Amino acid sequence: MESQLLRPGFLTAHQTAQALGVTLGAVRKLVQREEIRPAHGSSARQRWFALADVHAYETRRAERAAA
Repeated sequence: MESQLLRPGFLTAHQTAQALGVTLGAVRKLVQREEIRPAHGSSARQRWFALADVHAYETRRAERAAA
């Protein structure tokens, strides 16, 4: 269940997965491979991701796909 608390400029792990069109497990793997970092202050139980970081990852992924 997702937290009902909102942090402007941040996404939960579930929201990040939806934004990237991947599964929650894929988000975990992206974190393990250090392709995307959880925001400072998030915990292992409730991960938050900066919206700017998610967009930056999307841009890198699109550039790799185009190459």
